[in-house]
Amino acid sequence: MFDGKKIVCIAPCYNELHKIDRVVERVLATDIVDEMLVVDDGSTDGSPDVARALGARVIPLGRTIGVGAAIRRGIEHALQNGFDIVVIIAGNNKDEPREIERLVQPLTRDEFDFVQGSRFARGGVFGDMPLYRILATRIHPMLFSLVSGKWVTESTNGFRAFKTLLFEDTRINLWQSWLDEYELEPYLYYKVIRLGYRTTEVPVTKIYPPKKLGYTKMKPVTGWWSILRPLILLGLGLRK
Repeated sequence: MFDGKKIVCIAPCYNELHKIDRVVERVLATDIVDEMLVVDDGSTDGSPDVARALGARVIPLGRTIGVGAAIRRGIEHALQNGFDIVVIIAGNNKDEPREIERLVQPLTRDEFDFVQGSRFARGGVFGDMPLYRILATRIHPMLFSLVSGKWVTESTNGFRAFKTLLFEDTRINLWQSWLDEYELEPYLYYKVIRLGYRTTEVPVTKIYPPKKLGYTKMKPVTGWWSILRPLILLGLGLRK
């Protein structure tokens, strides 16, 4: 436990061999989380087996559904097993596990409910980030800020932490099929802001690997529509 709170770190995983192993090793080395949970989104490369062998709990979805479905299943596990705090970390080793403590402290010591990691906050780092992704990840927070009514510097980074108590509020409904892919992450952030929960940002590091290893599994058009459409649907009141 950290500050008396039971913490689970969730890593969605879809074919992240040679990446998820480093995530598991590095998270467990921090000695902050009580459980490292890998949710397997239909991997075929053996990466979940490697994660399990290194000490992670692995929950399979059984087929490839999407990162939102994987995060949702991890949250269900957290609720069922009495965890106080959830940390979400990328399964592709682009986040810095030593910064988990920075994400968690505002929840345990300053009474915040949701903490967003931001590579663009003062002190944040986004080494070797492709120019097109810098532009895209700067535009999205501007749109998000307009729709949510709160200025944020980061809205697409999945590295974040929040209290499980949020899900006692039935107005936060993650269990909608349209949230199966990238939509879930901006949806959750938007809802906690609009419902008046206490949110804050902390600076974090995002490390981009050499291009040959792949920046992301997000598809250029459909992936960005997936992360953008919650702003449109929620902003226009077409979804709740």
